Amino acid sequence: MMLLNAQHMRYSLPSGKVLFRDVHFSIYKGERIGLVGDNGIGKSTLLQIIAERIPAQEGLLIPSVKPYYIPQHFGQYDHLSIADVLNISERWQALQAILQGSSEIAHFEALADDWTLEERCRQALDQWGLPHVSLETSFTQLSGGEKTKLFLAGITIHQPELVLLDEPTNHLDTQGRQQLYDWLQTTDAGVLIVSHDRSLLARCNPIWELSATGIQVYGGDYAFYEERKAEEEAAILQKLDHTERSLRDAGRKQREAMERKQKEDAQGARKRKNGGMAKIMQNVNRNWAEGATTRLKDVHEEKVARLRTELDQLREQEPWHGEMQTNFQDARLHTGKILVKATGLNHAYRAQALWPEHLDFEIRSGDRISITGANGSGKSTLVQLMMGTLEPATGELYRAPFSSLLLDQEYSLIDRKQTVIGQIASFNEQKLQDHELKLRLNRFLFDPESWDKSCAVLSGGEMMRLSLCCMMVKDNAPDMIVLDEPTNNLDLRNIKILTRTMADYAGTLIVISHDRMFLEEVGIEGEIGLGG
Repeated sequence: MMLLNAQHMRYSLPSGKVLFRDVHFSIYKGERIGLVGDNGIGKSTLLQIIAERIPAQEGLLIPSVKPYYIPQHFGQYDHLSIADVLNISERWQALQAILQGSSEIAHFEALADDWTLEERCRQALDQWGLPHVSLETSFTQLSGGEKTKLFLAGITIHQPELVLLDEPTNHLDTQGRQQLYDWLQTTDAGVLIVSHDRSLLARCNPIWELSATGIQVYGGDYAFYEERKAEEEAAILQKLDHTERSLRDAGRKQREAMERKQKEDAQGARKRKNGGMAKIMQNVNRNWAEGATTRLKDVHEEKVARLRTELDQLREQEPWHGEMQTNFQDARLHTGKILVKATGLNHAYRAQALWPEHLDFEIRSGDRISITGANGSGKSTLVQLMMGTLEPATGELYRAPFSSLLLDQEYSLIDRKQTVIGQIASFNEQKLQDHELKLRLNRFLFDPESWDKSCAVLSGGEMMRLSLCCMMVKDNAPDMIVLDEPTNNLDLRNIKILTRTMADYAGTLIVISHDRMFLEEVGIEGEIGLGG
């Protein structure tokens, strides 16, 4: 059953920049579609168009059912109650009035015989780990993970046939992610998901890739998509190389042919002059020679122009293979030195111990450790204790002298008031010359056009790369890198960059992340588990 059809949709920003054009697709019942593409390409915008939150500027959208939409950001709902957000407020208030004795017809009409509404809501909230949440609660009181779970509970309540999810795992802990994965594998609804969570994408089929020129459909799961993308990119690079060589060869042949023709024409002119040919015949032969030269020139110029056009088109498709150049492998501390040691450690929140059991652990140079626990269990608090920005309420915490980089999901290292070049200059403790700073920026994939860009407009991937570049300027090799949910704001391309960089880093690595694939790929070997 077709749930939705879109034809030739186009959307441009107010600046006039075209996000995407000629987008056409259909969504069917039971499909689990993963929508991928670079940050800023318009994936969230496309979901908002399908959800009828914003209109497309061109094209036709034909829905057969009403989609249920879970946005990436929730700020627009903060003034509402839970019942309002779940879109059940009118029915729920009518039910409460009837239960309190009202016999007004308007209440019965609003309820529409939905007598099990409150029971279904309670069951859905319990199912998604929100037993403490009531329908009167203000939405703003919920954490990021709880807000996502509330919208997921709405799926259970409304049972929609088409569900749109925009980065649904960004705020979910490991348990919440697994619950979402389980739901996805069992639902009969059509589902369209924008995500960079590769574990979630592995459960999607097909994968759609959005670009400025439309949607490319890959009829398989995410592993199939990556395999086909690699094949396509290799084919483009091969064709690009062949076309470049053909263009050089065509240019060389053009020059050689013109030189040869000019010599032949010169020889013919001398023969005509020395042979006593009648002037009228000399003019005829000269005109013919000039015409032949023009025709030869046109043939070669046409071929060269055709190859240049083909080359330009191929360069637009050329895969991006920027590689950051770092020296993180040159960590200075010898392996095995104790950097952090906790004995009976705990922190207090409103005079209550944060963790039900005191923490005892050691972190040595060269360790690669993840800090695990549910949302709200104090993972970021433990990092602050380890970094020395908080003091423990109970126990002892030893910190050896070491340099460190904290890369959190807000990229707080970056001053939004600075330019890119100004940001890097503010960390220049090595007193590098201006040209050396620019060389470092180039190594971290910042071209000259981006040097004067405001940090406030950088993407998550750009902020991640600039943060790492700042640390390279400040200290050639941090002894410890701490990553707090590092993949939350990155697209798939920048996740791969960060993964390669951290896998090559030889120092101590501490990671807070619910991204299991990332933890595996950077070589995490130990774990500090938090209760609570």
